[in-house]
Amino acid sequence: MILLVPADPLRLRHPDEHFVPEVEAARAAGLQVAVIDHDTLTRGGDVRQAVAAVTGSGLAVYRGWMLSSERYAAFAEALAWRGVTLRTSPEQYRRAHELPGWYAALAAVTPSSVWTTGSDQADFHRARTELGAGPAVLRDYTKSMKHYWHEAAFIPDLDDGVTAWKVASRFLELREDDFVGGFVLRRFERFASAEVRTWWVDGKCVLVGPHPDTPNDAPRVQVDLAPVAPLIAGLGLPFVTVDLALRADEVWRVMELGDGQVSDRPASIEPQAIIAALLAERPERHRSQRVRPTARQLARQG
Repeated sequence: MILLVPADPLRLRHPDEHFVPEVEAARAAGLQVAVIDHDTLTRGGDVRQAVAAVTGSGLAVYRGWMLSSERYAAFAEALAWRGVTLRTSPEQYRRAHELPGWYAALAAVTPSSVWTTGSDQADFHRARTELGAGPAVLRDYTKSMKHYWHEAAFIPDLDDGVTAWKVASRFLELREDDFVGGFVLRRFERFASAEVRTWWVDGKCVLVGPHPDTPNDAPRVQVDLAPVAPLIAGLGLPFVTVDLALRADEVWRVMELGDGQVSDRPASIEPQAIIAALLAERPERHRSQRVRPTARQLARQG
C-alpha cells in the first residue's frame, strides 16, 4: 500500500510538516510514501502534474487536507492513469464526505436533518419550515462554522425566519467559495460530553480517541458502539471516522461521519495508531478495485 500525503508548499519533494509523524510511522511499518502537490490539485491546476511524484503502482490511501468530491474524483483519475488505485473510490468518498451521502443510513442515531441544493434563500426557508420550530445548527454538506457559534451556526428558533436567514447569510459570507452543496439544518440537541472520534476500517471500529478540537478530553464513560456499529458497517465504506457525543440523557449520538483520509488526528493519538488502523484492512477485498492498465500506460511501461 502507498501512503499519499500533501507536499510542503515551499519544498514540493518533502511532506507537509503536519503529516511528517504519520509519514515516519508509515515508513517504519514498511509502507511506500509519496507526496502530492495539494495546492495544484485544489486550485484547478494540472491534476496529473499534482501527482507527478507518485511512483509505483497498486493500492493507495490518502492522508491529507480536505478535497472537494469533484477534485477527489480528478485526483483518483490522475492516479489511475499512473497505475495507482485509491482504496476509497470517488463515489465512496462523496458518500462519506458529504452529509446527504450518509444521513439516511444513520438517521436513527443522529440529529434530525434537512438540506437544500444550493444557497437560495427561498429554499432555505422551505427547509427550516420542514424541520419545524425550535433550535437548530446550520452547516453545509461538509462543514459547520461552529467556531462562530452564535453568528453563523446556532439558530435559536427556526420559526424566526429573519434571525435564521441572518445566521445563514453570515455562514455564506464566512464559507465563501468553500460552500459545498447546500444548507444543512440539524436539530439542536444538548450534550453532556466532548466529542469522541472513532476510526473505522471496512466497517469495523479500530480506534477510539478524543476529537481533534479537544485532544485531552477522554470520554468519562465507555463509548457504546453497539447501536451504531451495524449501521456504519452497512454503509460499505473502507475508511471513515465517526464523531460521537453523549447526549444529556446519556445516549451516544453521531455528530459527524467523515472520510478517514481527510480526518485530522488529535495530537494525543500516536501516529503509529493511525498507520496500524490503515493496515487493519483486508487486502483481498480491494483486489477487484485495481485498475487495469490502459494502452497508453502499457506503452509508457515499454
